[in-house]
Amino acid sequence: MRFDVTHDEIKRANVPHELFLTNLIGNHILLTVGLGGLAGSYPWVMALIPAISFGILGFTLWRARRARQHDSWYVMCHWQVCARRSRLFMLMLGLLLLAVALGWAGYTYGGMMKEAVWALVAGIGILPVMASILVLVMIESDALYHANQAKLPQWVVERFPHPQA
Repeated sequence: MRFDVTHDEIKRANVPHELFLTNLIGNHILLTVGLGGLAGSYPWVMALIPAISFGILGFTLWRARRARQHDSWYVMCHWQVCARRSRLFMLMLGLLLLAVALGWAGYTYGGMMKEAVWALVAGIGILPVMASILVLVMIESDALYHANQAKLPQWVVERFPHPQA
């Protein structure tokens, strides 16, 4: 649905989508590649990536909750769109952290071979996160385009009806 909003509202509605895309592309793709060279010598440096991501996703959820009282309806709705996707991505990162914890426990206490642990972490944790990053980058890029076109998905309009409607 297309709405009659100001240019300032469109700019403010872009912010959550730009923040989410920055996390996905800048943190999960570019920073991963950049820190990948250090991971051979310092494997725990890779823990920075989910730590930064959880910080950004937590801020997004906090800001979406705050937007319900402080922002215009159109801007608030775009924060809610990003909050929904942030929760989904936090679930995927939680699955990755669970796979890492299981791999560590299996290696340390269960006598698993290092190769089996890597297969567990990669198959159950890293692969689903990479696939979700790919899908979320495409979906969020489309949402950013729609924010610039003064559009909202139907589910948002139904869940958060316009106060003047």
